[in-house]
Amino acid sequence: MKYSTDTLRLDTTYFESENNPTYAPNQTKGKISQPSATPFGKRCFDVVMASFVTVTVLIWLVPIIGTLIKLSSPGPVFFIQWRTGRNGRKFRCLKFRTMRANEVAPFKQASANDPRITKIGAFLRKTNLDEMPQFLNVLLGDMSIVGPRPHAVEHDAQYWSVVPNFPARYLVKPGITGLAQTRGLRGEAGLRDMEMRLKMDQWYIKKRSAMLDAKICWWTVEKMIKGDEKAY
Repeated sequence: MKYSTDTLRLDTTYFESENNPTYAPNQTKGKISQPSATPFGKRCFDVVMASFVTVTVLIWLVPIIGTLIKLSSPGPVFFIQWRTGRNGRKFRCLKFRTMRANEVAPFKQASANDPRITKIGAFLRKTNLDEMPQFLNVLLGDMSIVGPRPHAVEHDAQYWSVVPNFPARYLVKPGITGLAQTRGLRGEAGLRDMEMRLKMDQWYIKKRSAMLDAKICWWTVEKMIKGDEKAY
């Protein structure tokens, strides 16, 4: 995997080095074994922010993007996919459809120059606008605004018993955006990438705070504006 140019050096030596300003001693080494409840303040922020986005942005964004999706290819406006949620429970994750509709196609990760992606879909994925409907998932209680990104159930099945302590990333609610994704670990992922995502997710779960969430939200906005070479 080729990481983005602004990715943190995510090799183990760097991440566990005390010279790393984002490193907290012993935060990534121990296993996380107990579910972590969503702090009341975090849930309040999620509901308030998701409600604000829904009534001020989604109310007009959905009709516009929906029309463009319909014009680009036949099929539904939304892509609904089973993903893994807190404590391993499945939930229906909402996205704007970015690929040509094919209900019988087997699961396959999106890749660079993927022929399944439509023209409007490529724009939506590049700008992260395809994820906007997930603010509704936040209101439904399936997701948080910030947290480990949820994977497709089929994708998680490949690593659930292979990567040590992999289920630990789902001890909190998954997020619309997350630390790993803003630090270059988004998009198509193999075994090594999953190991690094888990390391970042575990660090986030143990160190999560309002300040850290605010930083991740800001980094997400930066990615939307500047672009991400792995946004495909």
